[in-house]
Amino acid sequence: MQYRTLGSTGVQVSSLALGAMNFGAIGRTTQEEATAIVDAALEGGINLIDTADRYSDGESEEMVGKAIAGRRDDLVLATKAGMPMGDERNHRGGSRRWLVTELDNSLRRLGVDHVDLYQIHRWDPNTSDEETLSALTDLQRAGKIRYFGSSTFPAYRLVQAQWAAREHHLSRYVTEQPSYSILQRGIETHVLPVTEEYGLGVLAWSPLASGWLSGAVREGRDITTSRSAFMPQRFDTTVPANLARLAAVERLAGVADGAGLTLIQLALGFVTAHPAVTSALIGPRTEAHLQAQLAAADTVLSADVLDAIDEIVAPGTDLAAHEKYDTPPALLDPSLRRR
Repeated sequence: MQYRTLGSTGVQVSSLALGAMNFGAIGRTTQEEATAIVDAALEGGINLIDTADRYSDGESEEMVGKAIAGRRDDLVLATKAGMPMGDERNHRGGSRRWLVTELDNSLRRLGVDHVDLYQIHRWDPNTSDEETLSALTDLQRAGKIRYFGSSTFPAYRLVQAQWAAREHHLSRYVTEQPSYSILQRGIETHVLPVTEEYGLGVLAWSPLASGWLSGAVREGRDITTSRSAFMPQRFDTTVPANLARLAAVERLAGVADGAGLTLIQLALGFVTAHPAVTSALIGPRTEAHLQAQLAAADTVLSADVLDAIDEIVAPGTDLAAHEKYDTPPALLDPSLRRR
């Protein structure tokens, strides 16, 4: 396992980090299975675990808390808030009212008195940067969080938040958690240059592109992955974007074979090769999945392999741009771009 400094914090984290989204109802993972995954991840050298209040409505945090009991100080613990938690209109977003309340809920579910990294799950256009950053700064000063970061923010919002922290003399985001994979390279155009400019640590989620790069999705086979069961539109090969992804996967599989690697090793090695990326977040649903992903812990891709990947999916290109989560609201809601 490789270890890297998380932004400018001085904290050393593993180049592969354990994402716990599949713990609980989403991945149909039991507590026993989740604990076994955590045990194997820590044994394999992973020292960063990332979860969120939103994952299975808090069940993931509860499972992580039970799995790490008695060894809290041996790992870097991260969670997130901001996505809706129920139907109540104020149980979401980046307001002081919600963040203070929901952090206490997360700490209770996790069974800890602090988290190392608290992340805003999505940019909240209804809340000012000053409001969110001042609440996070106060939570940091109270000792409930050590650092805080953003997740899936557009590049311009990352810049705005850095300037707001400076203007109002507040602590700043020290990490960003974007979606990044061989098939979704759009953040190379704007987001990663900004994180490098401001010295932010980057925790890349979905490095296997929701399973497209797991080796389970291949031409001529039925697609039966867990993700395809509840997101069938993302795997419908009659959709042009999905057909393009499948064609790219076939070519990438050939590159992996030629390099003596699995497709998983190629995919994770690609993400962790970028100098702006600190860690790739893997989200195994089973211990077998975890072991296949841990096999990429020391993968270093040669320049020839990286060049071959660039020929298949050009730098800065998203093969499924409609699936982006950091698209400016006006591009999604016509009422915001009409007079």
